[in-house]
Amino acid sequence: MSHIDRLLEIMERLRNPEDGCPWDRDQTFGSIVPHTLEEAYEVADAIDQEDWQALPEEVGDLLFQVVFYAQLGKEAGCFDFGDIVAAANAKLVRRHPHVFGDEEVRDAADQSRRWEAHKAAERARSQGGDGSVLDGVAGAFPAVQRAGKLQGRAERAGFEWPRDEDSFAKVDEELGELRHEVAEGASLQRLEHEAGDLLFAAVGLARRLGVDPETALRTSNRRFERRFRHMENQLTQQGLGMEEMELDDLKVHWQAAKRATDGADE
Repeated sequence: MSHIDRLLEIMERLRNPEDGCPWDRDQTFGSIVPHTLEEAYEVADAIDQEDWQALPEEVGDLLFQVVFYAQLGKEAGCFDFGDIVAAANAKLVRRHPHVFGDEEVRDAADQSRRWEAHKAAERARSQGGDGSVLDGVAGAFPAVQRAGKLQGRAERAGFEWPRDEDSFAKVDEELGELRHEVAEGASLQRLEHEAGDLLFAAVGLARRLGVDPETALRTSNRRFERRFRHMENQLTQQGLGMEEMELDDLKVHWQAAKRATDGADE
């Protein structure tokens, strides 16, 4: 028996209505979505940390989520694991005509453009040919990632700033509008609106510079956490409590933490 067949067998046993696992038996398509997202983030975290020993287990946990959906689909009479694999095979062959057909591509950038063109054609066929270029950008994506995907779709349709400076100016414009709302004592709803526009513009600037905004923010999160933990440890060793210190003194320790941890991401 292959490893994948054993995994499918284990999943079926876990869902057995008579002697399976009570928790697994209670799950539905909707209830395991949060677990799927969590497992995907744990895969991303293992890669970010370059934890190659942990990565196979994390990817295995993500694979188990696919198998779980396959079992639910099988029980509902909708699809099974074989259907999932067949759909993936067909899509990969269909979207790589330069590998499995006669089409030629110049480079990776050309392939990316053709990939998006194939996806757009598939969306048009499935929606009768009158859908938006934004169709298919899942609402469940993290906000930063979804912003980038929406912007990418719009850019491929020709809606983009012609120069880097225009993207910088857009960020400045949105920051100015947020400052104005704060000065005017605007409502929380207005502040949320303008802060959202500022974040959206920042995502656009990052993409314009060739930076993946989701990856950049994850890196910044790690950097902040590392520096803050270092500062906490240094203060503890000195017998100092952060909540008792003046902000100016904390800034000095923060700068020391930055110097001590510089280069950890390089």
